[in-house]
Amino acid sequence: MKNHVTRSFIDFFNNLSVSAIIAGTVVTLVGMTSSAVIVFQAASALGLTPLEASSWLGSLCIGMGFLTIFLSLYYKSPVLMAWSTPGAAILATGLIGVSYPQAVGAFIFSASLIFLCGVTKIFEKLMNKIPLGLSSALLAGVLLHFALDSFTAFKTQPYLIGVMFLSYLFSKRLFPKATMMLVLVMGFIVSYSSQLLHFNQIHFSWTHFQFIRPEFSLPVLLSIGIPLFIVTMASQNLTGIVVMRTHDFHVPISPLISWSGLMNLITAPFGGFAINLAAITAAIAMGKDAHALSERRYPAAVFSGILYLMIGFFAATVTSLFSAFPKEMIAGIAGMALFGTISSCLHKALSHDQDREASFVTFALTASGLSFFGIGSAFWGLIAGLLTQFLLVTNKEKLHAVRK
Repeated sequence: MKNHVTRSFIDFFNNLSVSAIIAGTVVTLVGMTSSAVIVFQAASALGLTPLEASSWLGSLCIGMGFLTIFLSLYYKSPVLMAWSTPGAAILATGLIGVSYPQAVGAFIFSASLIFLCGVTKIFEKLMNKIPLGLSSALLAGVLLHFALDSFTAFKTQPYLIGVMFLSYLFSKRLFPKATMMLVLVMGFIVSYSSQLLHFNQIHFSWTHFQFIRPEFSLPVLLSIGIPLFIVTMASQNLTGIVVMRTHDFHVPISPLISWSGLMNLITAPFGGFAINLAAITAAIAMGKDAHALSERRYPAAVFSGILYLMIGFFAATVTSLFSAFPKEMIAGIAGMALFGTISSCLHKALSHDQDREASFVTFALTASGLSFFGIGSAFWGLIAGLLTQFLLVTNKEKLHAVRK
């Protein structure tokens, strides 16, 4: 075991590259700035102070960081973990009137259900029945709004986004391995010269970890625990597996789900409400911008995991640091980092005549952002695509066979 761990770290440093470091940094930057505020909103719904809320973000980051490093090194593939953003959104509105111990009880209940899905291999069996075209369309639909947002940001910061986009095109043509590094650097330079950086908002504060003894209330378990479990599996883990498969990383599904559920059980008493597979940020670390060779992309995930571990111990400080960057710069970086992934997914989704219409239905509904019963559009897009596939393709084949 000791030799295996030593060998894994040696291989990591041998495969580490500048592009992987940049990709890992972008993953962490986008992950923190895009939804960390929702975590604090969920904590504030319980009446927690910012210092108390830092226990939530800190425990999540440490759990995510540890699992990302361990699983990526073990499988030699980019396995990225994240918190459940739709889960945080549910908590931000659903925790009003709920006590902190009861909320922790709901977190533990949800984590237990996720762990059971992993050890029983139920989730893996369901995922194996999804066609590649539909899964690619689902991922393209999930990521599309990031590409659109990068151009929408042009309305408020045309100079910043314009320079970043030209940097993207220029480096993509001449220095493809350093594309996102140049975009990041130029974005920082323009933001600094335009006085868009707000470093006066940065303040130092260690994370205050607080252990809360859980209380199990049946109404809270049903109203918070069950919805949290459903959206985490349907909107996060489902999409996370699709991202990995679309990029040809075929890591066993069940162990990943089991490990995420187990880590969630450990962090839940400190406010870690849901740890799951990353989807959107994972696509950044799995693309060619991380490295031209797929077998050398996992260091990007490991580096991101290291950053998350560091953030975990002074969560409030890092959150204030990320808030210093203009939101348009973050939107531009996220969108441009995903251009290649989105175009590749659309190609895979629409390349087969037989599945084309079902794939398009999946893509369109997922991209619409529809939310129903608290479950995001990724789940409903997949359901609509499978239904289309069944009615228009499967039944058509059966009818054709009968006529023969």
